[in-house]
Amino acid sequence: MTTSVPFACRAALIAALALFLGGCAHSGPRNPLASWVPSKNFDERRPVVIVLHYTEQDSVEQSLDTLRTRNSGGRVSAHYLVGRDGKVYQLVKDSQRAWHAGAGRWGGITDVNNASIGIEIDNDGKTAYPDAQIESLIVLLRDLSERLRIPPAQVIGHSDLAPSRKIDPGPLFPWKRLHDAGFGIWPAEGAGDPPAGFDPWLALQAVGYSVEDRGSTVRAFHHRFRGMEGTELDAEDLRILHALTRVAPAQDAGAPSP
Repeated sequence: MTTSVPFACRAALIAALALFLGGCAHSGPRNPLASWVPSKNFDERRPVVIVLHYTEQDSVEQSLDTLRTRNSGGRVSAHYLVGRDGKVYQLVKDSQRAWHAGAGRWGGITDVNNASIGIEIDNDGKTAYPDAQIESLIVLLRDLSERLRIPPAQVIGHSDLAPSRKIDPGPLFPWKRLHDAGFGIWPAEGAGDPPAGFDPWLALQAVGYSVEDRGSTVRAFHHRFRGMEGTELDAEDLRILHALTRVAPAQDAGAPSP
């Protein structure tokens, strides 16, 4: 035998359940040690930097598998993967933390995974990046910088934040082309020679680099701004650093302003 529930009671139960679920969705996990006194003054965590990687693998399919499963090197992920044909795949929500950067720092940002969007680019590290791929990447960068309010200058390479561990996206990556589209930093022409007493190591830090391992940092700098190898600074490097530090703000913010 079944017992009918009056319509008014059913409606009240449904409303109460909806209110309960809505409150859970809004508040998330609560600390049992504290009294819950909710505030409307909050926001999602927002990334403040975009990190570019190359996959160093043979295909998009292989990279999608690596970025979604546990492999011999542990678990890694990224927010986006850009194929050689320009197709873009999203693997992690923008508001969530992806495991792509590892240990490293950029300016004052030391927990880079927590403050960044990670973009993997399908490239083996030995071949040029196709036009369709870079064009698609630029479209994606424009969307991310506008929608998430990430400063366009805050587009860096994995090797920039971890020069002693990583070399991607490598010396073949077209940073100048990205800058011409409005992303990343590039030395302005006509800056001239640096003044007497110019300290290139302070300049590298002002740009955002760590100088704990100077040789590796110079190699990362060479990859990005000169498309070459080398671990020693020369006169051209000093001119580039002088130009960069005349226009580039120090990368010392770990979070966006309210």
